[in-house]
Amino acid sequence: MKKGFKSSALKIWHIETFILLACDFITINASYFLALWLRFDGIYSSIPQVYIDAWRDFTIPYSLIAVIILSLTRAYRTMWNSAGLFEYVRLISGSLLLSAAHVVAITFIIMRMPISYYLIGTMFQLLLLLAPRFFTHFIYILRLYQNRTEKNCDRIMLIGGGSAGQLILKDINMTEKLNELVVCIIDDDPKKYGMYIEGVKVVGDRNTILENVEKYNINKIYLAIPSAHGEDKREILNICHETNCELKQLPGVYELVNGRVSVSNMKSVSVEDLLGRDPIKPDMDEIFRYINGKTVLVTGGGGSIGSELCRQIAVCNPKQLIIFDIYENNAYSIQLELKNKYPNLNLVTLIGSVRDSKRLDNVFSKYHPQIVYHAAAHKHVPLMEDSPCESIKNNSIGTYKTAYAAMKHGCERFVLISTDKAVNPTNIMGASKRLCEMIIQSFDSKIKAGKSSEIPALYTHSENLYEKGEEKADLENAKTEFVAVRFGNVLGSNGSVVPIFKKQIEEGGPVTVTHPDIIRYFMTIPEAVGLVMSAGTYARGGEIFVLDMGDPVKIDTLARNLIRLSGYVPDVDIKIEYTGLRPGEKLYEEKLMAEEGLKKTENELIHIGCPIPFDTDEFLNNMSNLIRVAYSNCDDIRDTIKQLVSTYNPQ
Repeated sequence: MKKGFKSSALKIWHIETFILLACDFITINASYFLALWLRFDGIYSSIPQVYIDAWRDFTIPYSLIAVIILSLTRAYRTMWNSAGLFEYVRLISGSLLLSAAHVVAITFIIMRMPISYYLIGTMFQLLLLLAPRFFTHFIYILRLYQNRTEKNCDRIMLIGGGSAGQLILKDINMTEKLNELVVCIIDDDPKKYGMYIEGVKVVGDRNTILENVEKYNINKIYLAIPSAHGEDKREILNICHETNCELKQLPGVYELVNGRVSVSNMKSVSVEDLLGRDPIKPDMDEIFRYINGKTVLVTGGGGSIGSELCRQIAVCNPKQLIIFDIYENNAYSIQLELKNKYPNLNLVTLIGSVRDSKRLDNVFSKYHPQIVYHAAAHKHVPLMEDSPCESIKNNSIGTYKTAYAAMKHGCERFVLISTDKAVNPTNIMGASKRLCEMIIQSFDSKIKAGKSSEIPALYTHSENLYEKGEEKADLENAKTEFVAVRFGNVLGSNGSVVPIFKKQIEEGGPVTVTHPDIIRYFMTIPEAVGLVMSAGTYARGGEIFVLDMGDPVKIDTLARNLIRLSGYVPDVDIKIEYTGLRPGEKLYEEKLMAEEGLKKTENELIHIGCPIPFDTDEFLNNMSNLIRVAYSNCDDIRDTIKQLVSTYNPQ
């Protein structure tokens, strides 16, 4: 069937090409005959026979020259019904070159003709070559426009009259299958007001969106301003959300750079677009130079953050990438994805737990990773409140064991994934992550003081604690740099509010929000990974890197915007219910403790929190007691944590 379709299309193309060739044969020769005819006042009998003979004798040779030159300009390989300026410029250039060839050839081969013959013939030839092609284009556009005005088309408001907007507009106009019609354009440039782009009027700026939606009966809005700043985009989107129109946008400026601007590239506006800030743009060249040729281990490599880390690391051409995860399904999924996308990647996928000291020791001794990104963690606040000992075992003790193995086996850099919930924690998950930060700060402090051998190697076996002191001597020359990266809630990660809200909306509601005033800092998964990888390049040891996440977002507002993005009206189509704060949950999160302060980095959106000093010797000694309490599954573990984390204030 496909072969028959291809054969039919080829026959049609051959027929159209033959017709165009015949048309050009007539027009290019008629052009110069008309030039002679006009030169002698439009009286055929007044034309000297010698000129007529010269024109006639040159007809066949000139036609052959024309076919060659016009073929070189792709005049017979262009879809003229959708041709643009570039194709017409190419045809004009070919016509002028053809006229120059005519002047030279007829003059030197046959005879010299009148000057007006050359000039008028050139003009007529150009016009007659353009005419059938332009007519084809015009009829095609007219037919498309008539079909769309006669049908019940979607009426589009296009926001953005710049390069991207013009390309989107042209794509809509020239795509026959689209049942869409752009009826007005919004642009903030006052110089464009009242002007027409591709026949569509620029009707005003963003402040006129609502009135023009009503005036022109708009049911779709296309946002084509990929280079707009985050704050401007959020303001425009918030205005658009007051309408009941379907809303789509061009993802980013890279679409324009790569020449991929079309209606097919438009995507539905997502909740990430409402964060109100520009996305983090790490220096990928710097990251590439740092990771290129090194062995990299990612713990929790199958999770939301871990898997994205693996994707970005794979691009940087590491010597070897090791995925370490306790959940085999997640690990297998990212393994298949990376093997398919990067067949030459030296990839190792290992199953194991960060709680298992011997397994970690085996992995580090066999593969000797130079960089470790520690993303393995329990992160669900309510679940950890009900299982506090498991949170400490996996998050805090798992971090201690992984960091110890990294230090023992000469790892260059260890990057901990932390959270803003570690700041003045009110829940076990946040307190466990604050313990993680304190662990890496203690390790870094001991290494810089040349006392790394004083760090105890804590092991657990059958829930009984013992120390393997004979291995301390291996740590005397440890050089590992330990850093932490702290950020807020990650949009789209497993267990985040957005997937939960989307599922609730799909089920018809209600959408549940814990409190109408609860606020959170948000970032996207690529931003989180960009920050983590940048931390690996900026690190000098002991830092806590903090992302400037812009203004916090009200969860209630987030839920309402997501309902609107799904095409519903909040509290009308989809109800919102407030369920009350969960155990350990705060109305707001903080990025830094008051004592920490900030230092700048080369990236203006990434800062360094100055560590709060504490007695590292006392802390490391108390870790033994914490492990004992956690593995005894004691109900009073919160009291033990409170002794270690002075800022922990359980609710």
